[in-house]
Amino acid sequence: MQKRITIEDNEAYLRQTSVAVDLNNEDYLSYIEALKNFCQNNEVFALAPVQIGIPKRIIYIRNTSFDMSKNNDQSYNEAIIYINPVIKEMYGHTNFLEGCASCRYQNGNYVVGKVDRPYRIIVEYYDVFGNKLVKEINGFEATIFCHEYDHLNGILHIDRIKDSSLMTLEEMKKYRTNNPYQIIDKDKTFEYENMGMKVGK
Repeated sequence: MQKRITIEDNEAYLRQTSVAVDLNNEDYLSYIEALKNFCQNNEVFALAPVQIGIPKRIIYIRNTSFDMSKNNDQSYNEAIIYINPVIKEMYGHTNFLEGCASCRYQNGNYVVGKVDRPYRIIVEYYDVFGNKLVKEINGFEATIFCHEYDHLNGILHIDRIKDSSLMTLEEMKKYRTNNPYQIIDKDKTFEYENMGMKVGK
């Protein structure tokens, strides 16, 4: 089973820029299988390969719903896969308390904080068959995608929060119940304040 890499044991590794998948010459299906195995055996919404030692540009999404209990259900897996994704456009504004499998300490505490993300994104990517596609992603799914997309560029959610704190997984769940995903706007062009990421990167 793949081992997660955390800021506690190798933050520098997590901060590298992942490289594009060569769809003609790589066994990228083995990377996807490793992502699937990790997601189904760990309580996560999604995963980027660099988090388990594979610095390739793939996003694997397991759960796009607000129901965090599905993250702990081995039978639940939406298995949405994006290969070599590029965000072309970002609109709207949302806010959500984010944690991360890679920003967790051995004592069980996660570094968490509220992150501003776009409500709607336009993404160009390849599917597992090598087809180039364009997709519009909205709402909470866009938040999950953008969190993982940051990983591909060596950016962690802790770079985008103004006030961080430490929470256990149960504390995080309770906080999210009382402070749910917030939609601030759906249409205005979005740009990150922190790290200055532009679209098309």
